[in-house]
Amino acid sequence: MRTDDDTWDITTSVGSTALFVAAARALEAQKPDPVAVDEFAEVFCRAVGGEWADLLDGGAPEHPLMTEFGADFVNFQAVRTRYFDDYFRAAAAAGVRQIVLLAAGLDSRGYRLDWPDDTVLFELDQPQVLEFKRQALAGHRPRAERREIAVDLRNDWPQALRDHGFDPAKPSAWIAEGLLIYLPAAAQRQLFTGIDAMAAPGSHAAVEEAAPMDAAAFEAKKAEEQAAGGDDTFFNLVYNEQHEPAADWFGARGWRAETTPLTDWLRSNDRPVPADDSEAATMVSTISLVSAVKTG
Repeated sequence: MRTDDDTWDITTSVGSTALFVAAARALEAQKPDPVAVDEFAEVFCRAVGGEWADLLDGGAPEHPLMTEFGADFVNFQAVRTRYFDDYFRAAAAAGVRQIVLLAAGLDSRGYRLDWPDDTVLFELDQPQVLEFKRQALAGHRPRAERREIAVDLRNDWPQALRDHGFDPAKPSAWIAEGLLIYLPAAAQRQLFTGIDAMAAPGSHAAVEEAAPMDAAAFEAKKAEEQAAGGDDTFFNLVYNEQHEPAADWFGARGWRAETTPLTDWLRSNDRPVPADDSEAATMVSTISLVSAVKTG
């Protein structure tokens, strides 16, 4: 269960969800026609070992990613990865050299994307998560300068960012991927406000957002997980809240924003939309991918 001051490493609470997502990316990379290839996702899974390594070798047939839901989830993560990869390539092509990964988790873009010279990636996350990533990727060289910032996003992360050399006077590109659902509405608003305050004209921002589920259905899912002994499973880790759609919020503050429903993006990348009666249908139908450019 979440608390106001909870913390985690890569195998517990919110941190474990980053590992689940990395495993999905690794499974996508094994397909003959992957939408996106993250070669470091497998590195993370094998660094943890156990069921996560077995999963990639076909030795974990009971793993949730081997179910119908898992197949839909892998497709979701594949196209989401593609969306944000394309977003960063466009920002870099526009001349942005400051990249901010909010709740960086197991994001490996600092190692696998072709960044222009002088690009600096600021990776913000819990200290245990950053430490795991550093150790797992010790044998690999990043393609841009990485600056790790061990900070909880519920605290004063803008000051921590400035302390590590971020220049608010220069354009920047921000990402909040797989993050907003783990924040209550007030914290989402605070995050957006921080981005807007730190972003110079010409900056880019991209977020994944989810419209809230029916409250009764959400509480029923939480109770179901708790009854199964799952206090650290999905519905007991997320907040069923949204302070305002990102495109509306940023659009009202001088950003040009565009929203892409996840279902549309799945179709655009030749991946199936989950059937209406499937376990993944509700989740996928609520998610949108949003990108914005600050024009004033």
